[in-house]
Amino acid sequence: MGLGLQPLSDRVLLYGGRHNSRAYEIRDFLTRCVVNYDWHPIDTDEECMATLCVPMADAHLPVVVLPNGTPLSNPTIAEIAEHLGWVTRPKLAEYDLSIYGAGPAGLSAAVYAASEGLSVVLIEREAVGGQAGSSSLIENYLGFPHGVRGADLAERARQQAVAFGAELLLMREGVRGQFRDGRIHGELADGTPIVARANICATGIEWRRLGLDGEDRLLGAGLYYGAGTSEASECTDEHVFVIGGANSAGQAAMNLAAHARRVTVVVRGADLSATMSSYLSERIAAEPRIEVLPHTQVVGLLGEEELEAIVLDGPEGRREVPTGRLFVCIGGQPNTDWTLETKIARDRLGYLLTGPDLDASLLAEREWPLERPPFHLETSVPGSFAAGDVRAGSVKRVASGVGEGAMAVTFVHRYLAERYGTATQPAGVRPSIPV
Repeated sequence: MGLGLQPLSDRVLLYGGRHNSRAYEIRDFLTRCVVNYDWHPIDTDEECMATLCVPMADAHLPVVVLPNGTPLSNPTIAEIAEHLGWVTRPKLAEYDLSIYGAGPAGLSAAVYAASEGLSVVLIEREAVGGQAGSSSLIENYLGFPHGVRGADLAERARQQAVAFGAELLLMREGVRGQFRDGRIHGELADGTPIVARANICATGIEWRRLGLDGEDRLLGAGLYYGAGTSEASECTDEHVFVIGGANSAGQAAMNLAAHARRVTVVVRGADLSATMSSYLSERIAAEPRIEVLPHTQVVGLLGEEELEAIVLDGPEGRREVPTGRLFVCIGGQPNTDWTLETKIARDRLGYLLTGPDLDASLLAEREWPLERPPFHLETSVPGSFAAGDVRAGSVKRVASGVGEGAMAVTFVHRYLAERYGTATQPAGVRPSIPV
């Protein structure tokens, strides 16, 4: 490529436009994966020539330079992960337990299952940590009196799970699963098979979209989902907006207020007290840089290549407000369409039903084959469990997800003992897929 760039020790270098969606996607991914990187914004030919010694038309931005000096032009997230050595293939032909989703629930399940001797594979389609991994500061999690960044907590849990022997497959998405011969036969997007005697679904939820014109076009170019951990430092002297009234929105507002000139929180309700923890709503009320607009919604996005303004609909009617950054934290919805080809039952919103929520008529409809009822976190398919935000009726908190992940492993042991008489890897099963 002829750029002549050198990495700084073990840091990744990233060059790209301030409002380039691909550059944002890479920044967000590296931040959530706790990768040390240096961000160098380039928006003009002059900046590009001074930094990369080529005009923007020839630079193919964004450019990533790996710690070993390898430059990647306009790479995908999967390509970056592969060059960092994170994309691997499963080592075993069959596992005791497969876990889908490496958020708090999935990581907790991996730690406890692996530490108790089960062969475990943990599959994550994006970055470790799930939505919790994008949180700028989790202050109400046990044992962290000064709070902990979501990505840091997730990285510690990942290291712990791997140290106990759990196998982690990053940038892998499960596209379908079949339950037969007492096992779950999963298939990843690239066709790789994953076979396990029990499984835990901990895929969490995805950020809910606004459903406005221009949303896809402006994503990463002024419109962001989540707390904006990777973007906060870029908001100096700006007036930014946050949509949402729950803890994720409050954490985003407090984080952004440390950098931005002004932060406006837009909420549909009368105030934040009904949906946000009191400690957080009290801090927001005391922060002079933050204002809350009650009974208000964002109903329009303006801008072609980057966000320029939003349309608010509130007590004062509709009005356009100029801004270059909007952070959306309005909850989410589960990605469970894969269950439609199985006998796993969902509620009307798509969350997985487990344990006591599965009544006799529903179990009969799904052809539940056992005399006993499902265990507390077991779905309508024996040996398939759900934990964390994806489960119907779950408490949307990090501590709850961690607790459910650990609890699900307890029921996995009971299921394996019931089904196989042992919870260890069956004799004769050896790796059949090259590492």
